[in-house]
Amino acid sequence: MEHLCQRLWLLGLLVSFSYSENDSKPNFVLMMVDDLGIGDIGCFGNDTIRTPNIDKLAEDGIKLTQHLSAAPLCTPSRAAFMTGRYALRSGLGSTGRVQVILFLGGSGGLPSNETTFAKLLQKQGYTTGIVGKWHLGVNCEQRNDHCHHPNNHGFDYFYGLPFTHFNDCKPGEGTDVLADLQQALRDLSLMVGLALVTLACVRSLGLLEISGKVLVLLGLLCLLGFSVWYVPFKLLRTWNCILMRNQEVVEQPTNLATLTERLMREAEQFVERNQHKPFLLFFSLAHVHTPLFVSPDFAGKSKHGLYGDNVEEVDWMIGRMVKVIDRLGLSEKTLMYFTSDHGGHIEDADERGQKGGWNGIYRGGKAMGGWEGGIRVPGIFRWPGRLPAGRVIDEPTSLMDVYPTLVKLAGGELPQDRVIDGHDLMPLLEGRTERSEHEFMFHYCGMYLNAVRWHPPGSGSVFKAHLFTPNFSPPGAGGCYDTKVCLCHRGFVTYHDPPLLFDLSDDPSESRPLSAETEPRYAEVLRQVAGAIEKHRQTLLPVQNQLTWSNILWKPWLQPCCGTFPFCSCAEANSTSAPAG
Repeated sequence: MEHLCQRLWLLGLLVSFSYSENDSKPNFVLMMVDDLGIGDIGCFGNDTIRTPNIDKLAEDGIKLTQHLSAAPLCTPSRAAFMTGRYALRSGLGSTGRVQVILFLGGSGGLPSNETTFAKLLQKQGYTTGIVGKWHLGVNCEQRNDHCHHPNNHGFDYFYGLPFTHFNDCKPGEGTDVLADLQQALRDLSLMVGLALVTLACVRSLGLLEISGKVLVLLGLLCLLGFSVWYVPFKLLRTWNCILMRNQEVVEQPTNLATLTERLMREAEQFVERNQHKPFLLFFSLAHVHTPLFVSPDFAGKSKHGLYGDNVEEVDWMIGRMVKVIDRLGLSEKTLMYFTSDHGGHIEDADERGQKGGWNGIYRGGKAMGGWEGGIRVPGIFRWPGRLPAGRVIDEPTSLMDVYPTLVKLAGGELPQDRVIDGHDLMPLLEGRTERSEHEFMFHYCGMYLNAVRWHPPGSGSVFKAHLFTPNFSPPGAGGCYDTKVCLCHRGFVTYHDPPLLFDLSDDPSESRPLSAETEPRYAEVLRQVAGAIEKHRQTLLPVQNQLTWSNILWKPWLQPCCGTFPFCSCAEANSTSAPAG
């Protein structure tokens, strides 16, 4: 009996210790907007779009004015965010025109051997969830192996878009995926079809002796050409625009009319279900990526058309997330974070007006390599009782810094078998240090090192050296308007020897290149940058490229599907359930 009492006492002590330990662990709510420009937010300088909730988040927390994405495009940026590592370390840097994952039925994605912050938080007793956009792949070798899926990367719960929101998801908006290749395949199949009909007519009229085998061969080529064009591309809305709950496809194609409210309610319900234990929620919004869609309550309400309506709806969604945290009494034990995955898409416009974001005073935008407009993003941290309210930090920081920050706050340890490029932000956020740990930062355009940032010790300057810059089109423009997106490889860029150098502390819009005559430290800066590049390259190891043509092109046997492939179709009820996790 005495032994039993001792065991029960020890068990109670362990349970009590476990509850005490969990109770001391902070919760994390990470909110990321898609393609939002830093110039679209009131607290970052916009005075015509109403963002009172985001502005209040900054007022109650800390605003980072030099917060940087590791890449100017979705897939590589999000890979770096999830892993705390530059995307090319995961094989998600492009060598050619395909810079992001294009098909859910492709085999590329975030490799299984990468360790996300969600995986490390799971080990610390956290319930982890992602609501919204993923865009880091699904399957590898067969349908439903889910090797790239969020559930395989540390997230207990997933509800949202395993791909992304793109033009094909909204009828009448055109296509984002290899439009020129689609046109070439269409033209080729039409030409072969026309040749087949012409030869068949000539043969039937007896004008020429034509073998039946030739006609059969042309018929097969026509059918093949039509299939290669029509099936993968004309059915893109069915293949890519889907919703999943964990590993089950629940809607195909997505109903945009109800998407905002469903994502919002799923995020709120995840917090409500897990309010009594440590949790991580990554709320990855589908807004403001084109095609723009907006709820009736926000349509026509802003001064900037449909795009402005989108941003104001985003602000409302952020306000709802803050409200649920406050209502449940979780404010002082929850670190909330707000950002964008990269800069706004300035080339995206049509006869109705601008469809992409505004990047304020910063040059360039989405897909433009190292130009500030493509990589400088809003950064806000709020944690009442732990972080001072209203503080502004103008030190170089990165989305990759979120990784070590979360892991250390959760009581975990960073992986020792790989390079982690991010740094713990808490010393900077809490004012225990005034300097960022990022002396050098490397800005990639695909697989190619595009620019290097140097924040010299003991100096307020931030130098940036561009090794190459994208060729804007038409000449004299501020973006790649002819192609709608800038490319990174030879033939589409201009290399600079010596590098094009700017001092961002004095010239944040990168409009006045430095020279030996205008900058006394010019030679030293270039020498320091060259040395940093050499050291950085020594840390890079060969990895399998996830964005090769063989990995990104559509494979029917990998396509997620509800129903029987290829007849994939289902609709989700507007009400959301409350599953476990």
